[in-house]
Amino acid sequence: MVSDCANCFGLCCVALPFAKSADFAVNKSAGTPCRNLKDDFRCGIHTQLRTSGFTGCTVFDCLGAGQKVSQHTYGGRSWRAEPSSAAEMFEVFPVVRQLHELLRYLTEAAALPQVGAVRAELTAELADVRALTLGSPAELLAVDLPTVRQRVSELLLCASELYRAAVPGKKRSHRGADLIGARLAGAKLRAANLRGAYLIAADLRKADLREADLIGADLRDANLAGADLTGALFLTPSQLTAARGDAATRLPVGLERPAHWS
Repeated sequence: MVSDCANCFGLCCVALPFAKSADFAVNKSAGTPCRNLKDDFRCGIHTQLRTSGFTGCTVFDCLGAGQKVSQHTYGGRSWRAEPSSAAEMFEVFPVVRQLHELLRYLTEAAALPQVGAVRAELTAELADVRALTLGSPAELLAVDLPTVRQRVSELLLCASELYRAAVPGKKRSHRGADLIGARLAGAKLRAANLRGAYLIAADLRKADLREADLIGADLRDANLAGADLTGALFLTPSQLTAARGDAATRLPVGLERPAHWS
């Protein structure tokens, strides 16, 4: 579940669309190679993405779906070598990417010591989703993603509640809340439910976010300088890359400080 661009056919640079905005310097339709994609499937401006107007690329993470589709689903046969497979491959990639996202969350949840009551269900679902990712192109395109996501979401919510219940004190809930630009410096948000919250450009300096559930939270340009995210649940590298932090920001085990943070 870690991206390996060297073993991918540049799928995120071709399959996905983007619109000219603060995140992307140009428009690109789905299935059209990015103008910066080289013949060897590498990005020609990888080290200058932020300064070249492609910040959106820096916060995308396929979670290993790119190499899974390239090397397993299509057996190392690229869309350039076999143009007839291109359209199908570009449809399969987003499906596998979503399944890999669920795999990441399920793997994290199943490892939590507090979820004994649902660990067997989490483990079984993890195996089922992993099996789906190994299917043929036709099988992958037939996956009922909304149903799978709903089933996994219910399990993850149960795991989150068990995990956060072990933390003493009252837990605040801002699930899906509009907190864009909110002034939350120093906020006491330990074990809070921030699932799907809009925290774009929020001031979270020195906020206590320990054991908070951050699944799907939008942290674009959020200021996490000095914030404590120790034990935060379902936090991804792409969320951190989209935010701002500093040397004093404390992160969960296994997550690295983004290179662009001060």
